[in-house]
Amino acid sequence: MNFAERWTADWKALGPTLPDPDTLDSLLDAYRDPLRFYHTLQHLEECLNQLDASALADETRGEVAIALWFHDSVYDSHASDNEARSAAWAIEALRQAGHGGPTAARVQELILATRHLTAPQPGPEALMVDIDLAILGAPATRFDEYDQQIRQEYAWVPATEYREGRHRVLAGFLERPRIYSTPSFLKRFESQARINLKRAIARLEA
Repeated sequence: MNFAERWTADWKALGPTLPDPDTLDSLLDAYRDPLRFYHTLQHLEECLNQLDASALADETRGEVAIALWFHDSVYDSHASDNEARSAAWAIEALRQAGHGGPTAARVQELILATRHLTAPQPGPEALMVDIDLAILGAPATRFDEYDQQIRQEYAWVPATEYREGRHRVLAGFLERPRIYSTPSFLKRFESQARINLKRAIARLEA
């Protein structure tokens, strides 16, 4: 993916003005942080590709796209406020481009929804969450790669503690009546996601 071209196109879905030119470089550097293994440009590209496969009005699509660009812009496996800090960065970029007020508020809510603490609201928020969780329903080889990438990001956590925490997270998704909220993601990913999650949980329990 040509990230520079994609960046420009996604901002122009909102309007003619872009944020400070250094914002994109700083954002790409953040996703290239050597301490990241999953929350990288690979994940960002996968998310943007999922958005491309979804039908949205231009303005709404632009807001979701900008939210995706920033949703993991801040990522520290030791921290619990990554999404809030990522949203703050997005808001600043939006203000630079003349999109404060309601647009910035909507993008903020989209990013905060990726904390996955509650069920998303129908519409763009549900799509945003489903895009972020699409990796759970990826083909087995990609899911296994993702599973290992997450372990690498938490390499500082002792094995027993990691197994317990990771089991809790994965089981939480598996116990949901539906992992995906939008009809298209439910159809495309729900079944494979449940297969992947059960397999990953079995590995943790072995």
